[in-house]
Amino acid sequence: MKISMALSYAGGFEESVDRVADLEQAGLDLVWVAEAYGFDSPSLMGYIAARTKRVEIGSAILPIYSRTPTLIAMTAAGLDALSGGRFQLGLGASGPQVIEGWHGVPYAAPVARTKETIEICRRVWAREEPLSYEGSTVQVPLGPGEGTGLGKPLKIIAHPLRERIPVWVAALGEANVSMTAKVAEGWIPILFDPERADRVWGPSLARGLAERDPELGPLQISAGGILAIGESDEARSAYERMRPMVALYVGGMGAKGKNFYNDVVRRYGYEDEAETIQDLYLSGEKEKAAAAVPDTLLRALSLCGPEGYVAERIAAFKEAGVTHLQVSPVPTGGQRLLDLTERVKTLAESA
Repeated sequence: MKISMALSYAGGFEESVDRVADLEQAGLDLVWVAEAYGFDSPSLMGYIAARTKRVEIGSAILPIYSRTPTLIAMTAAGLDALSGGRFQLGLGASGPQVIEGWHGVPYAAPVARTKETIEICRRVWAREEPLSYEGSTVQVPLGPGEGTGLGKPLKIIAHPLRERIPVWVAALGEANVSMTAKVAEGWIPILFDPERADRVWGPSLARGLAERDPELGPLQISAGGILAIGESDEARSAYERMRPMVALYVGGMGAKGKNFYNDVVRRYGYEDEAETIQDLYLSGEKEKAAAAVPDTLLRALSLCGPEGYVAERIAAFKEAGVTHLQVSPVPTGGQRLLDLTERVKTLAESA
């Protein structure tokens, strides 16, 4: 099991990349870089590539609507070359609020768009012939009657370092998870409860894996949560830091009937709680929404407590198929972030 972390750049790029460089020495295997509607992630990923030597660098995620599929392929090829083959392309559809509200692009056919983006990227990287693609959501070059009519098939000028850069997909819905298991190298779920994940995604994963090309290898999965190791009450209750984030996703990331994260929590068995959280959040009572998040859910999504308990949680994630334990370390009792990273790396290797 490898160790991955999502990079926070709240303190600024310099401080964040300094931290990644240190964590690389402590055993961090993969750093995920988000974009959302902040700074663009390729700029930061390129900076990380220049400051590190071993750690893998992943986009989590590049939205499939904010860039054309060919630009995504070009960006991935550039970052892979810059990092010496350490790039992992994480893709996702994001959600209607961001895609339509920030990018001004219709949020349409996310599963088909994701699949076609992956297919185009792989054709671009392979460089076997000029790109010509006719899909349900993407057509390259533009077809007759669209644009000037002057478009022609082209081949990427540069020679990608790898013709198969690993592709990960952030997916939650049944159709998207099945598609991911069928065609992608990796899957990035969120709000992953290892004991209940099979209840929610088991059938979808099984359908996709049944049609998976063996050349893709086993499906990689990156999931985890807040990490705190120790006997103190501070360590045991560190999962409380997740409350506002879980409330935001379950309550505020979408409208009634159109919130993928709320759907997941409902399918875990928290139907009433999910509805309460959403009602409170959408009415502006964010603190009450956070307070309504069940303790049992927060504990299931995290790794907080004595070392033996954390080892059990790591084993549970591994049993659920997680290959890259994604942690957000919270040093307690005078611990250092580097020491904590080294310790969880050791625990994961022995799980």
